[in-house]
Amino acid sequence: MRTLADAAARADLLARLDRLTPDHAPAWGRFTAPQMLAHLTDALRMAFGEVSCTPKRVPLVRHFPVKHLVLYVLPFPKNAPTARELLARAPESFDAERAQLARLVARFAPVAAPAAWGPHPIFGALSGAQWGVLAHKHADHHLRQFGV
Repeated sequence: MRTLADAAARADLLARLDRLTPDHAPAWGRFTAPQMLAHLTDALRMAFGEVSCTPKRVPLVRHFPVKHLVLYVLPFPKNAPTARELLARAPESFDAERAQLARLVARFAPVAAPAAWGPHPIFGALSGAQWGVLAHKHADHHLRQFGV
């Protein structure tokens, strides 16, 4: 399973991010490229505990085996609902959003990882290893949405 805790996976993700342009159109969904970058940035800020999202009451998803299946086995569904807090911010310039996202991806290096991770609105508490997998899976999903 790919994870942002792995240097090669981070490098691959950053290379794909460099190929993204403001004019890329999504294969599904309503995001523009800058909106998608702002969404991914805020999702990583949530992992680092810098953005708070209202918890959702989905108790089954917080426990094994459902949590394991969603994190490690099942693909991200297209057009899945997301926390309002991860859609609320208007994006800055494309280049500023991309640079900020790249800095946050780099923070997933084990040396820079925080001692405590922020909670996920659906899964609740996640370990750094779980956040690394989920964050990679989420970023991969949206980069594929834009064909990179």
